[in-house]
Amino acid sequence: MTITYALMEKLEAIIDEHPDLAQIRYKAHVKTLLRNEKQEVIGVEYEDADGKKVQLNGPVVLATGGYAADFTSDSLLKKYRPDIYNLPTTNGDYSTGDGHKMVLSIGGSAIDLEKVQVHPTGLVHPDEPNAKVLFLAAEALRGVGGLLLTNDGHRFCDELGHRDYVTGKMWENNKAPYRLLLNGAASKEIEWHCKHYMGRGLMKHFKSGAEVAKEMGITPSVLESTFSAYNDVMKTKKCPFGKKYFSNGPWEMNDEFYVAIVTPVLHYTMGGVEINGYCEVQSATGTIPGLYAAGELAGGVHGANRLGGSSLLGCVVFGRVAGDAASKYLLDELSIKGPAAGSSSGALKLEIEPSGNGRVVVSWGGASSAAASSAAAPSAAPKKKDAPAAPEAPAQPYKEYTMDDVAKHNTEKDCWVVVDGQVLDVTKFLPDHPGGKKAVLIYAGKDATAEFLMMHKLDVIPRYAPYTVIGKIKGSNPSPAGMVARPKL
Repeated sequence: MTITYALMEKLEAIIDEHPDLAQIRYKAHVKTLLRNEKQEVIGVEYEDADGKKVQLNGPVVLATGGYAADFTSDSLLKKYRPDIYNLPTTNGDYSTGDGHKMVLSIGGSAIDLEKVQVHPTGLVHPDEPNAKVLFLAAEALRGVGGLLLTNDGHRFCDELGHRDYVTGKMWENNKAPYRLLLNGAASKEIEWHCKHYMGRGLMKHFKSGAEVAKEMGITPSVLESTFSAYNDVMKTKKCPFGKKYFSNGPWEMNDEFYVAIVTPVLHYTMGGVEINGYCEVQSATGTIPGLYAAGELAGGVHGANRLGGSSLLGCVVFGRVAGDAASKYLLDELSIKGPAAGSSSGALKLEIEPSGNGRVVVSWGGASSAAASSAAAPSAAPKKKDAPAAPEAPAQPYKEYTMDDVAKHNTEKDCWVVVDGQVLDVTKFLPDHPGGKKAVLIYAGKDATAEFLMMHKLDVIPRYAPYTVIGKIKGSNPSPAGMVARPKL
């Protein structure tokens, strides 16, 4: 998330300083890849928020994610993995394989579409045991020494095993609900996660092992026997499940515990569109000129089972490769065709601006233009088109509410939350939240400040959703960093 925010902030800084180099277009649903008579990809057609069709020209980099929430009528998940189609997912409802389907529609190749990762530890909310979208329990919870137990209080696997192994053991034992337990020492080592999951209602705190046993519906002696056997394993390093690394013992009944119910959940798609080492999308006859893919959309990067944390490879490394390759392709096109349609005379000259920011300037027959704003890129378009800009009107007093007022707005169709004393009507923002609407709905009608500040800076409110602010809690004093100039009344 820190990397993502840094990249977003850098992009926004580039747009502010050089609006001819980049644009952000919100509410733009790309429907079609545009091609010329040579079957080269020359741009996209998208539908804006008003349903208007708009075309943009230039090489295309697709980064549309995976299909682990593809429950649509033409679902790739159902076609290639019907056996796990009915599982819950950790993905937002935007992970429907749109990019894959566009590539396949023009003859692009796909690879390993049957390779879908099922993660063993999706977090089950006690009030929503059959929810279709679940939050994920990080591997770190088991890394610091967390134990996985069956519904009758016994260990059944090496908690540090690969995701497919642990999931397989869950299905093999068939003793759900499974629980993930952290003792006092483990929970202190990963305190942030425990607080985060507690705030979402996905983890409970217990003052003793006896309380945990009561919650599970087993006798304390069973749980004590499990702890005792595990303490022996930690001493002898002889685990019946082959576990080799241990931390934060011993386990005692008089300790405190953090406990969550977990279940196998759809998490990541290793399959995707086929690319080469330059992120160029492939077809049965070779490379599709002008089309690139990066991130979860690109197949064949992670083999049959992605390891935890390595999605950074798809985002950062392959993202850079795709950007470099698309830029080179654009410059090659300019060198052959010239920056203007029909241009065929003059010599191409490339120069790096002396300012040192690495910007390349194209000179053609005496005329000069930035490579990224040539005829192959959109021109004279408004900066950050369709973005909900912060109002520039003079400041006005905030309307005041009580928490009782806020509590009345607690549904998906009428959702208010409080952050740092500000009252936000996030009803229209729910579909736009990058973490999915459920991450917000948990706090509908409530104060979400503590959990919000775990994940965000306050300035994301005026930057990305100023229109949501409708007032403040009576007597509160919101930080200036999160306030907008003119709240909606």
